Amino acid sequence: MLVRLRRAIGRSLASYLTARIENYSSFSSHESPRLGRYLQPGDILLVEGNTRVSTAIKYLTQSTWSHAAFHAGERTRSFTDDGEPCPLIEAEIGKGVIASPISRYIRLNTRICRPVGLRDEDRERVVDFMVDALGKDYDLRHVFDLARYLLPTPPVPVRFRRRMIALGSGDPSRAICSTLIAQSYQSIGYPILPDIDASHADRDDWLVEREIRHIRHHTLFTPRDFDVSPFFRVVKPTIEAGFDYRRMELLKS
Repeated sequence: MLVRLRRAIGRSLASYLTARIENYSSFSSHESPRLGRYLQPGDILLVEGNTRVSTAIKYLTQSTWSHAAFHAGERTRSFTDDGEPCPLIEAEIGKGVIASPISRYIRLNTRICRPVGLRDEDRERVVDFMVDALGKDYDLRHVFDLARYLLPTPPVPVRFRRRMIALGSGDPSRAICSTLIAQSYQSIGYPILPDIDASHADRDDWLVEREIRHIRHHTLFTPRDFDVSPFFRVVKPTIEAGFDYRRMELLKS
């Protein structure tokens, strides 16, 4: 009885958290064909969400990015009701791990992060890992945790905020967006953040060092970590398409 009640409350809360907020502005959105043209299997699409839960995640991570989706290409073998391919794999509140179309994010600010020097066989292993995760549940306990940081926004010290975002059940049959992707890359030994050399650390920074060491487990990775990672390259479709600032000046005149 209690389990069913908790699930019912969790679903209602998930519906509330995923509601869109007003006054969202997109500055770097791309048309779906252009964005899809420069996405490759293994890429991570970071998203600045426009929902209530995005507000909590962006606050806790002190970042623009509140969501991460993995590009698996044709391997998802999924399509929308209109026949549009769904090459993205993501963990969504209330739905679990699903395949989604790129058009879902064309009106949001996004960023493509690409692993550097990844071998083809390892790329296949990462894609396999993510495809196998399709159908897993979203960790609803995580929903309860995030809800506590919405109204009002609490004065949580910066060094403790990351821990606040990793309060899920830890059940391997459940998932959260960025932690699932981090787990897939760690399964092949690909780093996301660099190791810390304690011998060169400033004694005054011991709290920072301890925190960084703590977050190496996949359950504590956030969308922001792929952006700041020295092992992932940022891919910008506008530049990849052949950006010419002089052409822009001609269009303005």
